[in-house]
Amino acid sequence: MINILIVEDDKTLSDNIKKICQEIDQVKLHQVYDGDEGHFEASSGIYDLIILDLMLPGLNGYEVLAKTRQAGIETPVLILTAKDGLEDKVEGFQNGADDYLTKPFYREELLLRIQALLRRSLGLFNDNSLKYGPLSLNLNQHTVSFADNDINIQGKEFELLAYLIQNKGIILTKEQIFDRIWGFNSETGITVVEVYMSNLRKHLKVAGLDKAIKTLRNVGYIMAENPDDVIEVTANG
Repeated sequence: MINILIVEDDKTLSDNIKKICQEIDQVKLHQVYDGDEGHFEASSGIYDLIILDLMLPGLNGYEVLAKTRQAGIETPVLILTAKDGLEDKVEGFQNGADDYLTKPFYREELLLRIQALLRRSLGLFNDNSLKYGPLSLNLNQHTVSFADNDINIQGKEFELLAYLIQNKGIILTKEQIFDRIWGFNSETGITVVEVYMSNLRKHLKVAGLDKAIKTLRNVGYIMAENPDDVIEVTANG
């Protein structure tokens, strides 16, 4: 599931952006309408892309972007604004924007820019799949294969694996994982993360990747950046 945050105070325009984003398969969208809430959501680190207006109530877009980057959040940010001056664009990029599109915009151009940023950040291939060593994940069909055989990884467990691979080499806290996979409003407790992580490791053992997920005590988890190293270590005992 691709998670996109839309920070836009014009609710009609926000809804239009949402409709455009819904043309992407397996996408979940969250809309907020002011800079303060935008900063709160962006700082959670659970989003794959942030679409950010500059002229917002509360914190402006530049401030949201700067504070998000200062917090170490590297989520791709597409600035979408009526401010079309060169100095505005320079300031946006200097504060950490990945792309900048001015209003009014063409639907097709916005969609193409969103897809380009997602391909770059998530490592998606043209067939909407993820690769991790010998594993292949089909994000449309929610299937995982190894050596031409399917591995029975489904539902939240599949989403968890995809999230870890998309963020390989990056520490993810239990809170981040819980908010991303189960959502802020879930009635399930955070201990569910440990249960699903344990089950996922068992399923990955067939591919020699059960040790690819490392537990950082009192912090969270990290997926090995180079799966070949993990497989080699596992094979040697």
